[in-house]
Amino acid sequence: MTAIVAVHGVGHYAPAHSPEEIVTARSATWAKEVATGLGVSPDRVPLTYTYYAHHLHRHRPVSQGGDELEQLKREHPEAVHEIARWAESLDESLDLGLPSVTVQGRLAVPLRQLVSVIAERLSLDGRLTRAFIALFFRDVALYLRDNEDPARIAAREEVAATIASTGAGVVIAHSLGSVVTYEALHAHPEIEVELLLTLGSPLALPHGVFDRLSPGPVDHTGQCPAGVRRWVNLCDHGDIVAVPRPLKQYFPTVDLDLTDSIAPFDFHSAAPYLRSATVAATLAPFLGTTQ
Repeated sequence: MTAIVAVHGVGHYAPAHSPEEIVTARSATWAKEVATGLGVSPDRVPLTYTYYAHHLHRHRPVSQGGDELEQLKREHPEAVHEIARWAESLDESLDLGLPSVTVQGRLAVPLRQLVSVIAERLSLDGRLTRAFIALFFRDVALYLRDNEDPARIAAREEVAATIASTGAGVVIAHSLGSVVTYEALHAHPEIEVELLLTLGSPLALPHGVFDRLSPGPVDHTGQCPAGVRRWVNLCDHGDIVAVPRPLKQYFPTVDLDLTDSIAPFDFHSAAPYLRSATVAATLAPFLGTTQ
């Protein structure tokens, strides 16, 4: 069996527990989810969870609750412009028929109203969608603050160190974790992996992510890390973060770019992706199972 490293996305910060406790508990949880999709026992899935969120949130004020979108605007005002760009990409990718919501990259409607309209178009819970958007763009802002930000470097070094120490041949990277992993593997071309599996990836999100990657795109094209033998990308049809599509348009060296119906009302969580038949079929050859 091939060792697997899993890299989490947004919303995984758990300040009440030590990083070691989190890695132990979530390695077991993620292995169980993958095993469910494969139809095998969790002990057949040698998976190690990589935890980097504590690097991003260290020395940051603890959230005081209240309106998440208003708090995002106060703490990260630049994120509002990124949300405007995201809304445009989402509308183009999912054909939502949104009313004109941006003017030269600036929101033409209140942020809360924009998110409510998107939730309505996609038949999503408005309260949960607002909370998720605030969470996602907050974590993205924390990670992509600056190329040389110590937190950004520490997060990608954490990922690189876990891959190297486990000798993992497979890396599963979800959501923002795909961005951290992309940069970690580029920073360490000596690390070789047989498969990079990205799930619900925002790597191609214009301005907010794609144009801020390190290394940055060349001629509007992102490059596969040198040590990656095969790159497979998967996104849910309704994943509001994995835009624009197809990812291969921005990263031509992606070997397989897949879109599937994963979880219509749970559009971005890791668990449905990990349990999916597509992930099972992709991982089966590395785990000695048959799909």
